[in-house]
Amino acid sequence: MLTSLPFDPLPRRAPTLDEPLTVNLRQPPPDVVVPWHSHDWAQLAYPLRGAIRVSAAGTSWLTPAFRAVWIPPGIEHEVAMLGQVELRTVYVAREVAPLPLEACTVIEVSDLMRSLIEALSRVGRETPGDAERCDLMIRLLLTEMRQAPTLSLGLPLPRDRRLQALCEALMAEPASPLALADWAVRVGASERTLARLFRDELQMSFGAWRQQLRLAGALDMIGRGRPLGDVAAELGYASQAAFSAMFKRAFGVPPGRFMQSRQGGVPASNVRDIEPMP
Repeated sequence: MLTSLPFDPLPRRAPTLDEPLTVNLRQPPPDVVVPWHSHDWAQLAYPLRGAIRVSAAGTSWLTPAFRAVWIPPGIEHEVAMLGQVELRTVYVAREVAPLPLEACTVIEVSDLMRSLIEALSRVGRETPGDAERCDLMIRLLLTEMRQAPTLSLGLPLPRDRRLQALCEALMAEPASPLALADWAVRVGASERTLARLFRDELQMSFGAWRQQLRLAGALDMIGRGRPLGDVAAELGYASQAAFSAMFKRAFGVPPGRFMQSRQGGVPASNVRDIEPMP
């Protein structure tokens, strides 16, 4: 069960003119939520281990250990820890922001980006040599962020009352096998209307939205250490093998490899983003 955490209980280093990017280390208690807030600077929230869910502007973004979510300055957001999480927050001054300032997005974290974040979390600026090294790493990290592939793990939420009823029912029971035609009868709209609403309001198909929802549940349960067989069953998959195949299509690695990363093993690489099948 998620519990609320008082905002920003730990000291942080905000970016400055001399140091436009800073790295903050976070090891919050399991299953806590940092309530709605915003920053004057941009933020890259990167879980070194575990997974987080960031909510903003009517969308939730799922972020496992080998991805990071970009949050522009001034955007109200909430951050939920899914199980035990070790988190890095990279604060970036607006003036040097390498990614768009209009909306959140999820990016892939390269091995180089990961190493730079860790190095910057330890480097000081006590001597001219330290400051020069720090500045070089900041410039390289900003370049890596700018060139990182953007990925689609957002779960948009609808405005239409009929689509809201469908999505809320699915969030309560993600394993439901009902097809869109079955939901049409339940919520009082035609199958064609629901398909159009998914496309127009959420920019994805019913099948894609349901799979994103199930991925959210998978990340949550895996982050809590649940057995993969239980995860597969609770999400409506006929077998653990079927669930693992879906997970690998979405993340580029099987669930076991992801579990290694959350437990401190070798982080996953070569991840990719796909359009889920209807």
